[in-house]
Order: sequence, then structure tokens, then C-alpha cells
Amino acid sequence: MAEIATIARPYAEALFKSAGASAASLAGEVSSLASVAGDERLRQFADNPKVGSELVFNVMSDVLARKGVVLGPAAQNFLHALLENGRLAALPEIAAQFHALVNSQSGVSDALVESAYPIDAAQLAEVVTSLERRFARKLNASVEVRPELIGGIRVVVGDEVLDTSVKARLEQMKAALTA
Repeated sequence: MAEIATIARPYAEALFKSAGASAASLAGEVSSLASVAGDERLRQFADNPKVGSELVFNVMSDVLARKGVVLGPAAQNFLHALLENGRLAALPEIAAQFHALVNSQSGVSDALVESAYPIDAAQLAEVVTSLERRFARKLNASVEVRPELIGGIRVVVGDEVLDTSVKARLEQMKAALTA
């Protein structure tokens, strides 16, 4: 969706510039807002012409409060601006772009570690340490369990992929045998 990305970019950049040094601390609130805005029922509610932006703001604040998230003044102002301009649907993309800006400022990259089995905290710390040496940068790792990998892990950092899974090795063997 190039259009959503195009709409989201100026909002993400403006929020990043206005947050300044506190952008990293604001990232959690923006992610929470994006998760709530990603709900289809909320977007349908917000798109109703009979519902005002203040009511949508109150509903979103209430949902976040029930999750234990209290919005600071910067996040509240940001949400008000989005609602008044009818850009709630772009909020997940805005959050993704804002997160990318925060990461680039701090020299950190996101890493998705896909594993056939759950990874405990000690194993993840070990894996992240070795991946940080391999990719030569600090990583924020998230884990996703994917049983179809059979064994091993698959790591995605930006546009780089490191696949040491059993499934990938079997595919390599299959290709070698059929060639």
C-alpha cells in the first residue's frame, strides 16, 4: 500500500522531530496506539460520520487504560491530530515508520527470530549476542515459533535473511539431488 506509506511518512517524521531526544520513550505509546488502531471494529466506529473525533479519542484512551497504557501529552496531541485529519487507518504504518526512525537514530535494527520450538530468555540472549557479531549492529529481537522449520532458526534483519533451519537444508539437498 504505497498510498498509506506516503500518507504516513510526514506524520512519522513530524512526530519524530517533535519528540527529539525522547523519541525512544514515545515509541512504546505509539506502538500501543497502532495496535488499538489496527482493530477493524474501531476503524469502522471511527469512520462513522455520526461519531466525533473526541469520542473516538476517549474510546481509544479507555481501551489503552484497560491495558495499563497511559498516554503522555505528546501521544495525546498526536492522536488528536490524526483523528481530526481522518488518518486513523494510517496509524499502524505511521508507527512502523516512526519505529524505523527511532532505530536508525539509536543504531539498532529489529530482528525476527523464527524458531521451530520456543526459545527461553537465556537461549535468546545467546543467539542475539552471536547475531549482533554476525550483523555488526545492536539488535532488538522478537521470536516467532514456526513448527514448519522442523529445527534450527531463521533470522530476518531488515532485508537480510540467515536461514539455518532444517527445512532450508532439506530444500538445498533436494535442489542438489534434482539438478
